[in-house]
Amino acid sequence: MNKEFEMTNHKGLMAGASLLAVMAATFAHADAMTDLEAAAKSEGMLTVIALPHDWCNYGAVIEGFKKKYPEITVNELNPNAGSGDEIEAIKANKGNTGPQAPDVIDVGLSFGPAAKAEGLIQPYKVATWNDIPDSVKDAEGYWYGDYYGVLAMGVNKDIITEAPTSFADLKDAKFANSVAMPGDPRTGNSSMMTVYAAGLATDGKLAGADALNAGIAYFKAMKESSNLVPVNGSSQNLAQGTTPVYFDWDYNLLAMRDNLAGNPPVDVVIPSDAVIAGVYVQAISAYAPHLNAAKLWMEYLYSDEGQIGWLSGYCHPIRFNAMSAAGTLPAELMAKLPPAEAYAKAVFPTLDEQGAAKTATADNWATEMGAN
Repeated sequence: MNKEFEMTNHKGLMAGASLLAVMAATFAHADAMTDLEAAAKSEGMLTVIALPHDWCNYGAVIEGFKKKYPEITVNELNPNAGSGDEIEAIKANKGNTGPQAPDVIDVGLSFGPAAKAEGLIQPYKVATWNDIPDSVKDAEGYWYGDYYGVLAMGVNKDIITEAPTSFADLKDAKFANSVAMPGDPRTGNSSMMTVYAAGLATDGKLAGADALNAGIAYFKAMKESSNLVPVNGSSQNLAQGTTPVYFDWDYNLLAMRDNLAGNPPVDVVIPSDAVIAGVYVQAISAYAPHLNAAKLWMEYLYSDEGQIGWLSGYCHPIRFNAMSAAGTLPAELMAKLPPAEAYAKAVFPTLDEQGAAKTATADNWATEMGAN
């Protein structure tokens, strides 16, 4: 056999083997999903907690799951509960297989590692696991990011005809008495992350306390130039012109834009020099009475259908960048959002970085800003 034929034949065999391996993996997952669906349907129930229907379009997401799996009753506990309440519900129902025991939780990022450390959650990796950024998932699959918001600027276009595009732009004198945060960074996460983002905008290599302190310096200069308004930003204040530019999570600002319905017209802008994301995570209770239904719920949430459900509520699904690259994001939804490329540089501060930033805020904000 000549070498050229041998190499060609070998490559062909390798390509065929690779194709067979991919096909086998695909079929294996299809078989696994069929088995999971059957087991979940036999359980007949899924218990969720703290999922308000108007938060990230959760109402439609739940209805989508129920429509796909009508054999499974979705039992909704305490829709307005917080992350801490969800953790306590697991603790309180360790030996309870009844309807008060949550199967799954949706909590703030810091609650995931804490729940794992306490043995309150169990691992499960969804089929689309590789699309979830490593920085927002537990390597063993105990918890993983589900959706996130990105810090953005809401701009009253009646007052600010040329919207700023960056933190650097806001230093311009034309933004005097215009810029606000949603609250005190010592007590509000969105405000603290606004300060963090401002620091990152000055130097993209900063993180943790260094980024936060650089952000304090930025806002101190903004206060001294009178560009920073000493009033909390809000929908009402933006509409009235008291705070014509203010920072908040994009999903809040986009919903506000829709609610104002052009009175006044509002731009929602992702700062080009710092894209900071705040993420929530999913996990399955270690004591889930309906374990297969819980796993099926996770598969649904992380499928294209589930991810698009959150996107419909302006919350960025965790697979956003992967779906954008694959061209699977609906054009009609994308038209309502800032450009996809604006989100491609999203930075997810780690838990350690957020903890260090929180300490720096408590230690330095009041001193530098002259706040009480």
